[in-house]
Amino acid sequence: MSKEIKGMMFVLSSPSGAGKTTLTKKIAENNKNFTISISHTTRKPRPNEINGKDYQFVSVQEFNNLVKGNNFFEYASIFNNYYGTLKQPVLELLSQGRDVLFDIDWQGTQQLKKVKNLSIVTFFILPPNIQALKERLLNRHEGHEKLIEKRMNKFNEELSHWTEYNYVVINDDLDICYNKILDIINTVFDRFVSGVADYSRNLAVFGLIVMWGLGVMGRITVR
Repeated sequence: MSKEIKGMMFVLSSPSGAGKTTLTKKIAENNKNFTISISHTTRKPRPNEINGKDYQFVSVQEFNNLVKGNNFFEYASIFNNYYGTLKQPVLELLSQGRDVLFDIDWQGTQQLKKVKNLSIVTFFILPPNIQALKERLLNRHEGHEKLIEKRMNKFNEELSHWTEYNYVVINDDLDICYNKILDIINTVFDRFVSGVADYSRNLAVFGLIVMWGLGVMGRITVR
C-alpha cells in the first residue's frame, strides 16, 4: 500500500431492511467530504438502480477474474450473489483526504478490519424490533414472499455479529438515527485529530443490553 492514507473509513452494516443503505446515502448527501464506496456485485439491478452509481454490476466471470487478480479489499457471497469492494478506487479517495463510506455486511467488515494502516470505524444498524424489519422488507419486496422469508431467516446469523462493531445504533427513526451516527463521527474526528485514541482498533461499545425479538442486541447511549 504505497499511497499515503489521509482519509478515514466508516462502515455501516445491518440485517437486510434495517436501513444501512438509506443512512449511507444520507450521510454522503449532507456531508461534502464523504464518498460512498461503490461495490461490485453479480446480482441483477433493482428498479431505479444505476450501474456505476448504486453498484458496479458485473458477470460472475468478471467478478471471479477480479478475485483472482487480488483486486478486492473484501468480497462475500450474500443471498447467492457476490459483492466486493475494489482496492484501487478506495485508496485513491483516501490518499486525497476523502472519507469513505461503506455499505457492506459483516463478512466484508471482518475482512476490511484485517487490512493494515487503515483507520476504520464500524457501525451496526438495527431496526427497533423484528416486526418493523418485516414491514420494511414487505414494502421493498412486495409480492416476493419467498425472498422475504429467506431474509428473515438470515436475520439471527447477521444479528450475532453486532459485538464485532464499534457502535450499534437502532434505526427507529431515520433522522434521529442519522444524527446519532453523525454525532459519533464528529466525536471520532475530534479525538482522532487530537490524538486521544486510535479509532481504527480500539473503540468501546457503550449501552444497555436488552432482550429483543429473537435475540439479544445492544441499545447504544451516545456519550
